[in-house]
Amino acid sequence: MAPEWVTYLTAEGFDAIHWGAVGAPDSKDAVLMSWAREHERIVVTHDLGFSALLALSRARGPSIVLMRTQDVLPASLGKLLVRILRTHRTVLMSGAILSVDETASRIRILPLGEA
Repeated sequence: MAPEWVTYLTAEGFDAIHWGAVGAPDSKDAVLMSWAREHERIVVTHDLGFSALLALSRARGPSIVLMRTQDVLPASLGKLLVRILRTHRTVLMSGAILSVDETASRIRILPLGEA
């Protein structure tokens, strides 16, 4: 996600950090996911690869918030994302994939594939 999200989410009271502040920009997605799981972080992204990794691993975390829009900057989606994060906080802390677009959100509990 764009670094602008860190400023926006921090101003809204979230403990946000950009991957570039803790890991190498060219790290494999699996490295970022492992770090997020170990540090109990939620990954906010528009890259479908993170959801695929989670589905294949059948892991219980980290949670992923998947932005499914063209404009993924806070000026367009900030208020919506903050409302959704607050609404689904408990589920996201337990492990979920949350897909968000301008009109709707969908949440799936982890691990995927369990009844």
